[in-house]
Amino acid sequence: MFSSEAHGVSLPILIRAPCLCIRICLCAIQALVSDSNQHVKTALASVVMGLAPLVGKESTLEHLLPMFLTQLRDECPEVRLNIISNLDAVSKVIGIGQLSQSLLPAIVELAEDQKWRVRLAIIEYMPLLANQLGVDFFNEKFNPLCMAWLADNVYAVREAAASNLRRLVEAFGSDWAKDHLIPKVLAMSQDPNYLHRLTTLFCINVLAGVVSADIVNTSIATALRQLSGDSVANVRFNVAKTITLISASLGRDVVDQSIKPALQQLAADTDVDVKFYANEALAAVA
Repeated sequence: MFSSEAHGVSLPILIRAPCLCIRICLCAIQALVSDSNQHVKTALASVVMGLAPLVGKESTLEHLLPMFLTQLRDECPEVRLNIISNLDAVSKVIGIGQLSQSLLPAIVELAEDQKWRVRLAIIEYMPLLANQLGVDFFNEKFNPLCMAWLADNVYAVREAAASNLRRLVEAFGSDWAKDHLIPKVLAMSQDPNYLHRLTTLFCINVLAGVVSADIVNTSIATALRQLSGDSVANVRFNVAKTITLISASLGRDVVDQSIKPALQQLAADTDVDVKFYANEALAAVA
């Protein structure tokens, strides 16, 4: 029979042992957060969020959250993204409201970082955040950021932002896209900056396969018809390329009544590239 007195250990100490262990661990983790080796910090960031359910709400708010904030601002992108990828573990413990007041402002700060590679890295985690935080929270906090990235001054960021939209629609559905995404994307087709009009086409390329046929054959088809008359040749031949890419998603009536006439006009364009891609598109929709 085990006797605490016989082993020189008092019962109160045994009862307090778990709390003592947690405090010891937290002190050790605090030292690792500021470790000079980025591999150590990256490894820590990949698992530290999992401590929240173990230590509980109070200790998470008091001890872990300051560490998370430090890691979110770490110069190493892998450290920041490992924290972001495990936000759901913390959200379940402290609640989405507390999370939004503490960690999410730091994420928004990274999303608007002056370094384009940081912005690019955050974009890749938007669908993960969407799944973890839910559609209502995403619409309020992150949807504006996703749209702002589409107008970023760096092409790689705009390209990643467009590709990101497909995964968001896969997470939230076509009805969400119809109400919260498509109107904003297609509004860019009227932007004075031709690069933003091109971005509209890049978005259509990735969205046509995941939104409903109704959206493709109404809103998207109308935007393509309008952009086919753009003053910039680069936009016009990209319209033809887009039509080729999404031809399988276009309804026959829309093709015959709207798309083909636009392509025939482009096939007679003075620009050789516009002509080339228009004839390719005509073959694709034939």
